[in-house]
Amino acid sequence: MRIGIYSGTFDPIHTGHAILASFIAQSGLVDEVWLLVSPRNPLKREAAIASDEERLQMAARAASGLPGVKVSDFEMHLPLPSYTYRTLCSLRESYPEHQFKLIVGADNWCSFSSWANWEKILQEFGLIVYPRPGFSVEGLPENSAFLSDAPLIGISSTGIREDIAAGRCVRYLVPDPVLGFIEDQHLYSRKPC
Repeated sequence: MRIGIYSGTFDPIHTGHAILASFIAQSGLVDEVWLLVSPRNPLKREAAIASDEERLQMAARAASGLPGVKVSDFEMHLPLPSYTYRTLCSLRESYPEHQFKLIVGADNWCSFSSWANWEKILQEFGLIVYPRPGFSVEGLPENSAFLSDAPLIGISSTGIREDIAAGRCVRYLVPDPVLGFIEDQHLYSRKPC
């Protein structure tokens, strides 16, 4: 099975993440998209605000009902710091029946040569790159693909956290089940709506 790995902190996961994951799952490039929720990194300055478990639960709620989209806590069981190449190799070892491709935005592609083991990621796994405003995609290797027709959605998790902290409504920026969870858990400060 061909699996697209869409990794992130998802703090919180939002409608843009869900739309993109669903689009890629239905693109024919992969059989499934795994939302790989990244662990909190205590060494990182802007560590996730919601806990690992809360972010996993929000991702599960967002993925519920999306055909071909699954949520994984796989990276949370790996040693920190987690490097993408190490994660992909561990996935390949644990699931030898699958082929993995990394999903990244065009902004990440433009700085991809600064990633640890970036050449090995390209050679051994390949990429699925989605568009981001202001970034062009050139020079992708043969085993990679650019989804030029993927939807562009200008939503950010940082903006959502800021909106909630300021008391602004975030309905439609996050899937309803995620909004309900944020409200029930009183995440990101004040009640979102």
